[in-house]
Formats: sequence, structure tokens, C-alpha cells
Amino acid sequence: MQLDHEPLIRVMALHALAYCERLFYLEEVEEIRVADERVYAGRTLHEELALEEGEEHSAFEIESSALGISGKLDAVRRRGGTWIPYEYKRGRARRAEDGSTEAWPSDAVQAAAYAMLLEEHTDEAVPEARVRYHADSVTVRVPVDDAARGVVRRAVERARELRSCLERPPVASNESLCIRCSLAPVCLPEEERLAIDSDWEPLRLFPPDDEGEVVHVTGPHSRVRCSGDSLVVELEDGEKRTFPANALRALVIHGHGQVTTQAIRLCAASGVSLHWLTAGGSYIGALSAGAGQVHRRIRQYAALSDPDFCLGLAKRLAHAKVEGQLRYVLRATREMASRPETVLRALNEMRQALAAMPRAEGIDSLRGHEGASGRAFFSTLPFLLTEGTPEVMRPTEGRSRRPPIDRFNALLSFGYALLYRSVHQAVLAVGLEPALGFYHTPRSAAQPLVLDLMELFRVPVWDVALIGSVNRRQWDPDASFVVTGKRVWLSDAGRRKAIELYERRLAETWKHPVMNYSLSYRRTIELEVRLLEKEWTGKPGLFARARLR
Repeated sequence: MQLDHEPLIRVMALHALAYCERLFYLEEVEEIRVADERVYAGRTLHEELALEEGEEHSAFEIESSALGISGKLDAVRRRGGTWIPYEYKRGRARRAEDGSTEAWPSDAVQAAAYAMLLEEHTDEAVPEARVRYHADSVTVRVPVDDAARGVVRRAVERARELRSCLERPPVASNESLCIRCSLAPVCLPEEERLAIDSDWEPLRLFPPDDEGEVVHVTGPHSRVRCSGDSLVVELEDGEKRTFPANALRALVIHGHGQVTTQAIRLCAASGVSLHWLTAGGSYIGALSAGAGQVHRRIRQYAALSDPDFCLGLAKRLAHAKVEGQLRYVLRATREMASRPETVLRALNEMRQALAAMPRAEGIDSLRGHEGASGRAFFSTLPFLLTEGTPEVMRPTEGRSRRPPIDRFNALLSFGYALLYRSVHQAVLAVGLEPALGFYHTPRSAAQPLVLDLMELFRVPVWDVALIGSVNRRQWDPDASFVVTGKRVWLSDAGRRKAIELYERRLAETWKHPVMNYSLSYRRTIELEVRLLEKEWTGKPGLFARARLR
């Protein structure tokens, strides 16, 4: 019985349910849908068939509150005085043991559901449905008998049960199903199997890099508008650059650039996150469209309301950060004939912090150990710069933030703002609440969960890239900076160079030491956010395990 407040279930959702209950849950409950090349190929097939076959193949939608389902039929034909629904599939039919062809179970339940809808709509008996498999040019008949109707009704009932649950179903027991699933980069089934079995060799289902482009708009008088399905960036000198919205991942406005309402709406409709930063590099906020995040955030709140659970995550996070700092300093100073006393003392302090962290009884004491290690790490930075580095490009008093008092710290702060934007975007993409973290306390406009996750990437994404660029003399001490009293900021040219350096670093690939596959740093950030979510939605144990080699 369909209740008035319950939305109808899509017949396509029953297909997903028969294929994998977790796929159904992600698509229908959490409303996560990813169109890969197979999905686009299927859409193209339906469009081509509609043009070739004429009105008889025109798709139309039917819904039924009695059945509790709605769907869009591919085609309906009159055969022997009976209406027959047709479903078109791009792939091959299933082969039975005797060599005959039959419909795949998920296709059969979908076709039978369409037949039941058509039966109610026409008030005529519909004894069968047909599925056309175009890869092998086979049409399979699906009898719509009592058994098939029972399968459909049980599927509808199971779909309703899953829609009322907060917990995701487990990953499919048949791992071959995951290989062809468009939601594998969200579900991370191979990574979850690795968390269960350390000897598991995960297949590469997580994309190595993002296909979408990130566009930074830095000119104070620049303007972004839309033209059709594209964003047009109008620069101060009159130059115009056009970007198809479906080719973008994010649009970042630095300073006072303008964005029209129509452009904002296009970003929201196309899944392009929109971010604003001040000209000095402080993060202001973001717009990210998307629905279906309620269940994800309820689970996050339930998990992060447990102090012991939060402390466990925080220990792993802080340990990963400090170990990364330690490894980097060791690697950067290994060619020295003898390490300076300051470096040796800092290395010892970082090792002491690592040893003390597992015994920390609370977040505050853990922060104390992590803070001591951070001060030790920053004390080594002058020794990581080559001897010929101009004095004006060296940090003068360790780490200075508000405001930066030297050029090195200005670069460090601006890069961390860019990193904050990337992590914030990944958190929103995964559907988590950025304001609810487990390590940092909410004491400013910065989002605690974003600050938490940033700790994993400060060294590998920005510190390494920045120190390398300073050692290569890539910065003009005059043209790249603006000095006002004791404040040092990046000039327009300096910001553009820093953005270029940062985006180039994000695009670099490395071999993940836990997953044992290569991916870009940009993708690594998203992967780590999804592994964090696995701590309370799947199999825990993989979060914050990656390290610099």
C-alpha cells in the first residue's frame, strides 16, 4: 500500500536494486548519481532508436499509486492485439546453461514492472514484456506471470524498507558487479574489501584524476556570466574566455570579481562548486549544489558525537601529519654532510611527539604534542632552502599567519588557503558537514572538518612544492609581492604564479602506499574524505594511513 507522503519508486531504481542494494541506496536514498561512458552510451542508443522508429517508439511516462512505482517506457508496440512494452539494452543477453538467451534478473524485473504499469494504464492484460539486447541483436521475452509480479512487488517492498534506513547496505558479495558500476568511485568497494582483508589486491576503480577543470578568476574587475551552457570569463583587458559548464569542477573567485545570477544558477545546475577568497587569500565561502545529504550528515553526527571515536580519529590524523613532517625533513636533509644542531633538535622533538601521541588521554593533550612538533618542523624550514636563496625569501621568525610578515610566510598562507578550498570542495562533494569535525574546535569562520583533513596534505601538497619553487628561484622578490609596513601580500602576478604552482602540484601523480595504485594529489584529497566516511559507513581502518615515502 502506497502512503500519501511516500514518493513513488522509479522502475529504473528497481533495476538498480536487483543489481545491487547498495547501488539502489546510493542513487535513490542519498541521491548520488554518476553518469559514466556506459550511461551516456545507453542514452545515445535510446535517442537514436527514437529517431529511427518514429512514434511507436516514443517513450512516455506512467505512474501508479497502487503499485507504488513510476517509469518511462522505452517503447510500446501492438502485437497480436496485445500491447507489449519493449526495453532496450546496449549490452548482451544472458546465456543459460543450454545456450539459450534470457534476460538478466535486473532487466527482467524492470521489464515486468513496466508491463504492470502498462496493464493498469490501458486496463488490458499484458502477458509479456520484451528486452532487446543490441550488442548481440537478440530480443528476449519476459513472461509477466504470477511469479514475475511477485518479484516486482517484493522489490518494491524492499525498496521502501531501504528508503527508511539510515545505514547503507553492504557492498556486493559478487565483486565483478562493481567493475561495471558507475558509482564505484563513491562506494569504494575494493577499498572496503582491502579494509577487511589486508591481502586483498584492489582493482583500480577509483579514477586517477578529475576530468573537470578548476578555473581561478583573479582580476578585481573580472566578470563571469553565462552563455547557453557555458561560463564566459570577461577579463579586465577585454579578453573573453569560454568554458563549457560540464567540463568544469570548480570556479574560484579571488577578490572582487563579479558573478552574475545566471552564472551562479548554471554552476548550481551543472554541479560546479563556486568558491570565494579575498584578494589576500582568506577563504570566504562556497556554493555547492546537491541533495540527498541528510542521511550522510545524520550518520556523521552520530559518529562524531562519540568522544572516544573522535579521539581515535584525531590520534591517527595527528600521527600522520607529524610523521609526514618528520619524513620530509629527513629526506630534504639527507644530502647534508652533517645536519645542523637546530635540525637535529627538531627531529628529536618530532620523534618524541610521535611517541607520546598514542598515550594522549584527550584532544587537548594531543594538540599539545602536535603543536610542539609543528614548531619544531617550521624551525627547520630555513635549513631546507639552498644556500643561494635570497635572504628576503627566507622565513624570518618561523611561522607567521595574521598577517604574514615575510615573503615565505605570505606564500605559505596563500597556498594553505588554496588547499583549504580544495579540501572544502572534496568534503562537499562527498556530502559531509564541514562544520562538524573531530579534532579542531569551531573558533572562527573556518570549518573544523576542513581544517582536520587539511593536516594530511599541508606537507605533501604545498610545503614540498613551495620549498622546491623557492630553491629554483621561481619568485621575484619585488614583482611577486606587495609589502605594506610589516605586512607582506602576494601581488596579482604572484597570486597567478602561486595558483599555477598549486594546480600543477595537484595534477601530479603518486603511488598510494596503501591502495597500491597511482592517482593525482587532487584525487587523493577526495579519496581520503571518502575513506574517513568509511569509518562510520563501511569498513574502517584505511583513513589517514597514507604517508610520504
